[in-house]
Amino acid sequence: MKKHGALRDLSDDLLMETYEKARELNLSNDFLCLITDEMNRRSIYNKKIDL
Repeated sequence: MKKHGALRDLSDDLLMETYEKARELNLSNDFLCLITDEMNRRSIYNKKIDL
């Protein structure tokens, strides 16, 4: 069985919102790295977000 994280199940828009909210709430850098890794995997770039 292939394992993949829950972040892969999120839509691109929801992933972006998750990142923005995580930064707003000052969540751990490890969590932010997981999100940015997934964004990079999908080649998602948004000028509003400072990665």
